[in-house]
Formats: sequence, C-alpha cells, structure tokens
Amino acid sequence: MGPQHSYLKGIGRVEGIIPALESAHAVAWAMRVAPTLGKDTHILVNLSGRGDKDADYVAKVLGI
Repeated sequence: MGPQHSYLKGIGRVEGIIPALESAHAVAWAMRVAPTLGKDTHILVNLSGRGDKDADYVAKVLGI
C-alpha cells in the first residue's frame, strides 16, 4: 500500500484494497502461513491488478 492510499484511508475516503484474483491467492496463503512463523519473520506479498474489475465475475460465479 502506498502513501497516497494510506492518506485516503486516514481521512476516511477508502476502506481497503481489493486485490485481483491472482494476488488474492497470495494474500490468502500469507494469512494462513503467518501465524506459524516467528515474530521477526517478514512476508512480502506483491499486489497486481485491480480486484474491482473481478467483482462482477466473482459475484456471477458465487450466484450473488
């Protein structure tokens, strides 16, 4: 997350980041593995794409 997004979140203009489907898999893996790692271990996940463009597809697949 860059400084501009951090600023917008700080002033209440945005709620979060919607990762693209490909990146969402990496985020899910990091969230699953993080609790098993030491406190001084860092995980870096690169987000690419925009998940808002995938929202219609995901809603269709999930039937919502």
